[in-house]
Amino acid sequence: MKKTASFAILHFSVAFTITYLLTGSLVIGGAVALVEPMVNTVVFYFHEKVWKRIEAKNLAANAVVQA
Repeated sequence: MKKTASFAILHFSVAFTITYLLTGSLVIGGAVALVEPMVNTVVFYFHEKVWKRIEAKNLAANAVVQA
């Protein structure tokens, strides 16, 4: 969960900076920076869970093949 939280902070900073540079608006930059990273953070969390499940299945399959 710490990895996810640090990713969220980094993503917030990047989203705000890019949006602000593109629009010149603190309000739009702040709104995009709040919404987009929150959605991406949730997606990233589930992405990691899926990959861990895939990796576990691959390890189990390799163990069966090697046995």
